[in-house]
Amino acid sequence: MAVDPRGADLARLVAEDPGGPVVMLNLLRFAPDGRASYEEYSRRAAAFLKRYGGELLYAGDGGTPLVAEDGQAWDAVLLVRYPDRAAFSRMVADPEYQEITDLRSRALTEAVLQPTSPWPADRGA
Repeated sequence: MAVDPRGADLARLVAEDPGGPVVMLNLLRFAPDGRASYEEYSRRAAAFLKRYGGELLYAGDGGTPLVAEDGQAWDAVLLVRYPDRAAFSRMVADPEYQEITDLRSRALTEAVLQPTSPWPADRGA
């Protein structure tokens, strides 16, 4: 199962850019003993977030789902804001960042990275 974005995924992400900031929803399922590797990845990735204007908005452990099909529980959830989709794409393509991606890849058995865009103010909640 894929846990890292590929070139075609990144090209589509940028091509579908509606403009403005993007908040990436990260849903993570850890491999056995993968949490420590992910924590090391997170510590090292913080410098890249800063370099590309990203900001960790939220990180937390997943609980028992209230509404979900079997198998849709996640170990962790993160929300990370980037100034735009191109900034995210540049970050993950950075050769120095690529040197730490194996920590993330080894840590996870499954992941969802879903870009989200804010609703217009007049849309309401």
